[in-house]
Amino acid sequence: MSQDILRTAGPAVPLDDARIAPEKWLVLGAVFLAAVMMPLGFVAPVVALPAIGAELGGSAVALNWVVNGAFLAFGSAVMAAGALADMFGRKRLFGIGLVAYTILSLIVAFSPTLLVLDIARTLQGAAGALAMIAGFAALAQEFEGRARTRAFSILGTGFGIGIAFGPIIGGALIGSLGWRAIFVAVAILSLGVLAVGVPRLRESRDPDAKRFDIWGVVAFTVTLTLLTLAIMQGPQSGWSSPLVLALIGGFVVMLGAFLAIERAQERPMLDVTLFTYPRFLAVQSLPVAVAYSFIVVLFVLPARLVGIEGMSAAEAGLLMLPLSAPIAIIPFLGALLTKWVPAGPLSGLGLIIGAVGLGLLAFVAPGAGPVAFVLPLLLIGVGAAIPWGLMDDLAVSVVPKERAGMAVGIFATARVAGESIAIAVTGAVLLGFAQAGLVRAGKLAPDAVIATANGMVGGKLGEAALAAPSLGTGLLTQLYADAFSAAMLVLAAITLVAALIAIVFRPLHPRPSPRGGGRRRWR
Repeated sequence: MSQDILRTAGPAVPLDDARIAPEKWLVLGAVFLAAVMMPLGFVAPVVALPAIGAELGGSAVALNWVVNGAFLAFGSAVMAAGALADMFGRKRLFGIGLVAYTILSLIVAFSPTLLVLDIARTLQGAAGALAMIAGFAALAQEFEGRARTRAFSILGTGFGIGIAFGPIIGGALIGSLGWRAIFVAVAILSLGVLAVGVPRLRESRDPDAKRFDIWGVVAFTVTLTLLTLAIMQGPQSGWSSPLVLALIGGFVVMLGAFLAIERAQERPMLDVTLFTYPRFLAVQSLPVAVAYSFIVVLFVLPARLVGIEGMSAAEAGLLMLPLSAPIAIIPFLGALLTKWVPAGPLSGLGLIIGAVGLGLLAFVAPGAGPVAFVLPLLLIGVGAAIPWGLMDDLAVSVVPKERAGMAVGIFATARVAGESIAIAVTGAVLLGFAQAGLVRAGKLAPDAVIATANGMVGGKLGEAALAAPSLGTGLLTQLYADAFSAAMLVLAAITLVAALIAIVFRPLHPRPSPRGGGRRRWR
């Protein structure tokens, strides 16, 4: 293993010392507030998509960009945000990101068209990446050993609070004040974090960071964008269409260019050699698994609850609580369990629990009632919550402390870019199964198959029935249920594979050598 991975920045700190100094609680509280606010801004709008579509119109693909645009921008910007934070100061970039996030939230709230909203949401995702990664990198400078594990588990709880209550808050605001109130509320929370949090942070930077890898940022952003567009456009235009083939070809070319650019850098934004180490890969597999087992359900399920099950936005938000609430509680408990159980097998066990939940969700029939969803969603939430608070600390632990921005950036890229791709992939899989079912059900023109499948997956059975009047809403509902079931089983299989990776390769915390030096060895 390379010396860069084994080297640390300072004296060894015993891993069994999980105490957080009193003065550090203010620092932790500042980033914790942002950790609550950011996911709230990402999750709450999911419940609002039907209301946004009803007011501003737009196709299913355009509406999906309300979510995908923010995730894509966040995933594209996180590595750049880490590099910028290392170079110009974590506290400074944290404040700049929060200011931009607040302004863009207000622009989204008062968007006159869906196009303006999509553009503002995309820029909002980039601003959120800047604030979040800078805050996390600043926090990594303040803690060592198990104290850092505890601090990051607390942040995991903060993320969980934002995710757990996002659908409920979104549904309540839509029912009382309309969907625009969600983004006004997010802007107010962002202002609060800016006023209370930024003054509490201590400025820090990487003294060795001299130059910003602008070409690497551009190449990575274009690469991720082309891949996402190809996945989203495949079911619409056909996977063999010239447009989709061009997007896939462009992705391959830009991926090669990005890797070449990073290999030529003296201090790359992404150290690609890290991916030659099985344990580092195992760490990156955890957020990908959580994306497919938890995040995509969080974004796919509201369309079913509102459009297929006939629930209101408020009812759908409340039913999402068994899925999201464990993220607010269990990450902290997971960190405590690492005293007795290694983090890798513990994370793998959580993913297995989540896969079981996905399997149960696959067989919940339309009209079964809210109670039928509770146990599957609870298992999915618990399964994702176990590795949730462990992943960030594991990622930071494999690089030198002074490169914390890079470590957080790489991990957050795998986490958020993986989530963006997972949402697009799951949408494409769901559409593909729906289209296959429609083809088997009756003789529909290709355009009618696509329009009907888009309506079904978007929870708009009325639009689907208009596109295929010969099938009827009853058959369309059953075809949607079959497609949903097949998609959930695919997600369960992906989650099980990731669980095996986590268990076999055992991504563990490094611990100090017995001599108390700065080098780390793996336990």
